[in-house]
Amino acid sequence: MSLREHALSLFRSAVGTVRPAPMMKRALKLQGDRCPQLLVKGQAFPVKRDLYLVGFGKAVLGMAAAAEEILGDRELFLDSFRGGLGYQICQWCDYLSHLTREMLLKPHSKIQVIEGAKNNLPDAEALKGAVAIQELAEGLTADDLLLVLISGGGSALLPAPIPPILLEEKEKLTKTLASRGAAIQELNIVRKTLSVLKGGGLAQLAYPAQVVSLILSDVIGDPLDIIASGPTAASSHSVQDCLQVLAKYNLLHDLPKSVETVLSSSPTKPTAPENYSHVSNIIIGSNTLALDEAKQHAESLGYAALVLSAGIRGEVGRVSTLYCQLIRLACLGLAGRAEEPLGDEVRGNLLQLAAELEIPGLDLAKFLQALRGLGPERPVCILAGGETTVQLQGSGKGGRNQELALRVGLGLHRAQAMEGSSPQGRCEIIFFSGGTDGQDGPTEAAGAFCSPGLVAEALQEGLDVEAFLRNNDSYTFFSQFQGGHHLLVTGLTGTNVMDIQAILIRAL
Repeated sequence: MSLREHALSLFRSAVGTVRPAPMMKRALKLQGDRCPQLLVKGQAFPVKRDLYLVGFGKAVLGMAAAAEEILGDRELFLDSFRGGLGYQICQWCDYLSHLTREMLLKPHSKIQVIEGAKNNLPDAEALKGAVAIQELAEGLTADDLLLVLISGGGSALLPAPIPPILLEEKEKLTKTLASRGAAIQELNIVRKTLSVLKGGGLAQLAYPAQVVSLILSDVIGDPLDIIASGPTAASSHSVQDCLQVLAKYNLLHDLPKSVETVLSSSPTKPTAPENYSHVSNIIIGSNTLALDEAKQHAESLGYAALVLSAGIRGEVGRVSTLYCQLIRLACLGLAGRAEEPLGDEVRGNLLQLAAELEIPGLDLAKFLQALRGLGPERPVCILAGGETTVQLQGSGKGGRNQELALRVGLGLHRAQAMEGSSPQGRCEIIFFSGGTDGQDGPTEAAGAFCSPGLVAEALQEGLDVEAFLRNNDSYTFFSQFQGGHHLLVTGLTGTNVMDIQAILIRAL
């Protein structure tokens, strides 16, 4: 198999382990007849009277279908609580037709589906779903159990802005923040400050019912109050944090009057954590889980595999430099030259860059020590995940994964041109970056592949990589280059745990 085929196999393996059905079946069980209990990763939750289910996000329909199948295996349970299974599910627009059969509901499902948040922005349909969920939560009692399914994309759903903010005003503010390069954590701080249901609002409305949330994390570090803007988690942020984000992106003086009104009247401190004693938030899927699966798969293919981090973040230009330096060092190792002065120089550059990027949980010195110990006998696979950002400067079409791959390709080309007898020339190298949801920006691609020869080969086709990058037009480049062969196209996957990157290297 080629390195590209191996890379594609790794990506599919990683995504497969966080698909809704297998993930839910690992996490959720129902036991007992007269006194039924939900078991979630070993924790037991008694169902005293009625069980209700709500959900939102890219993976929610598949998660709900799996949950209904698990609950539906027990006829006595369903007979005893007939009419008490109230389902309300929100899902992205234009998404249902792409789902596989296992992610679709049964013909006579009790689940109501409301599609919304087209292009990951709040809209009227998402608001309709949010209002329905709000009304359901407000009617619960102490004997009810609310099962909440949360996944990536949930932040654009449940938009219900705090009056007098209009949905259009909140949508415009979200769009502006994203276009100026705001990270997902920053976007969510603003969203939840201006929302009825986010920032723990759903959990507070459901009180005194027992709330159990099953969460598929699409945020670095899996912070409960940031994933989908934390509808069932105590917020760790205050209105002051929201104001700081708005100030950072020069938006404080351009806010609608309604937003100013809400911000001026918002509590200065978050709700106390003890007010969430009726809530259990449980992570059942994450980028870390996907990377662990990819590592095992790489080792089964004969690679010496290492996971760099599940928390890669930062602007794509800086992150691409990090990956290019890692590739240089790995090639030096395969060539037996890692201990030469050049190896020391590259290690120093990497340590400085990692410190600047402040990647959470990354012990780069320890990683580089492990990389040094691999030896030249086996091909190397370096895996990572997270979510980068792109500072928009042009009007092209693309996504962070495609731009990252294109920038890595350009970086490798420049390194080869400068060094002449670079050890890269004696290695076969491929890099890819892909979104686990199967969609990178407003394109049908999940991401893209690159290699050191990409820039030179593109020039032969009359394609100037740097010009495409200046216009943030990575998708157009990859579509035109070699007939789109370097695009990673998987179709929508029905899940989302951020992005996955891989470097595959073997000696020639």
